[in-house]
Amino acid sequence: MGAALISKEFRGTFLERRAGLPGFAPTMPASHPLDTFDARILAELQADARLSFSELGRRVHLSQPAVTERVRKLEAAGVIRGYRATVDLGALGYGIRAIVRVGRCDYAALMRQVSASPEIVNAFNITGEDSWVLEIAVTDVAHLDAVVSRFCALGETSTSIILKAPREHHPMLPARPEAPGPSEGAAASFTLPTPELTR
Repeated sequence: MGAALISKEFRGTFLERRAGLPGFAPTMPASHPLDTFDARILAELQADARLSFSELGRRVHLSQPAVTERVRKLEAAGVIRGYRATVDLGALGYGIRAIVRVGRCDYAALMRQVSASPEIVNAFNITGEDSWVLEIAVTDVAHLDAVVSRFCALGETSTSIILKAPREHHPMLPARPEAPGPSEGAAASFTLPTPELTR
């Protein structure tokens, strides 16, 4: 993963964007109708959230005021929940990423352990034989063993080290009522932008 550098030229700072999105909590129903322009805007911002309004408008063929209004509506509707930099975990000193599966265990106890473990990148409560899937980042094998041991005390675990991540943070288009084929439907009517950085 490449480290994302925050551009000073993008429309204000991340803090200014956040100021317009208190807690990024949706204020409108999640079923906010999305058209092709909205889909294009979302694809572009998912590929590069640093785009200025003027550049974003140029890419989706809308005026700057029009694209600004659409982005604000997407933010207010909770479709856009926030903006962030994607960092290179290896550059931060985390040489190993792993997936830890945890079987049935006390929900509250596991949540306490997740909150107390800064190594947890993502935590998913799932169905099936396992109850949880955790993505963790650690410095070395000893660190991995220490983190996994905390969860072993809560339930049965299994661990897999991530060797490669050929796809991450892939831009997503709005879902359509009728799932089109790879070359059909409005969702496939334009090409997703390619991120400038490996994410």
